Amino acid sequence: MKTLMLLFFSMIIATGSLLAQNNTADKILGTWLNEEKDGKIEIYKSGNKYFGKLVWGKNMYEPDGSSRTDIKNPDTKLRSRKLQDLVILTNFTYDDEEWEGGKIYDPKSGKTYSCVMKFKGASLQIRGYIGISMLGRTTIWTRG
Repeated sequence: MKTLMLLFFSMIIATGSLLAQNNTADKILGTWLNEEKDGKIEIYKSGNKYFGKLVWGKNMYEPDGSSRTDIKNPDTKLRSRKLQDLVILTNFTYDDEEWEGGKIYDPKSGKTYSCVMKFKGASLQIRGYIGISMLGRTTIWTRG
């Protein structure tokens, strides 16, 4: 009986710990305004991974009102994709106060970078890099 009670309480503690980690990991969810204030990205969760799509942009439309497309993409097959709802953050996982292991795509240049994200106060620090994190650039996003 003591073993059963100990097992039961261990399971409750473990479940509570996992829920607390998920709540911490999910604080990244929502809409973010990029540093230049010309784009809004909605970060969402699919399964246990985090993604982000471009939901608004200052230059998302041509002068005639038609949607701009991903013309800078190095893959010619993808150049016809609309910028509206373009997924630019892919496959991030949460570990130790950081979202890591994902990629960030820059539709302005057509380049994709490895990326790590973490909070700095209420802002989101986004570091894109090639190779190692020290060889990269950091930008700050705010809730939008």
